[in-house]
Amino acid sequence: MSSLKAKVKLIQKNESLTIVQFEFNDQALSMMSLELPRDITVGTEVKLTIKPTHIAIGKNISGDLSYSNQLNATIKNIDNGKLLSSISLKLDDNNTIESIITKDSAKRLKLKKGDKVIALIKASDISIGQVCDD
Repeated sequence: MSSLKAKVKLIQKNESLTIVQFEFNDQALSMMSLELPRDITVGTEVKLTIKPTHIAIGKNISGDLSYSNQLNATIKNIDNGKLLSSISLKLDDNNTIESIITKDSAKRLKLKKGDKVIALIKASDISIGQVCDD
């Protein structure tokens, strides 16, 4: 499980659906949720969690995408198995996330260590793992 520390920036509600926007490294991240704990308010620092299988990778992307979460990253390491590739993505000096994609996709994208890529995460694939204590 990959995790990122972020701060709640905006909470929007409509009936049972909640969209939460976070600030992470001067970038906005969005999460969609059906149940938001009451202790989550604007300004709350949280640890966001994302399954590695829910982090797609884009390379040489042009045009608009519906992914609300697009993080610039550098490939730190690639571990190719028989069917899957585990890719370590460096976001900055303090944050690394893992993406698991098919080995065929990694080959098709010609991914290699040091490549600049974009980590793509749907708002429905982010969750709050915990509230951070200051």
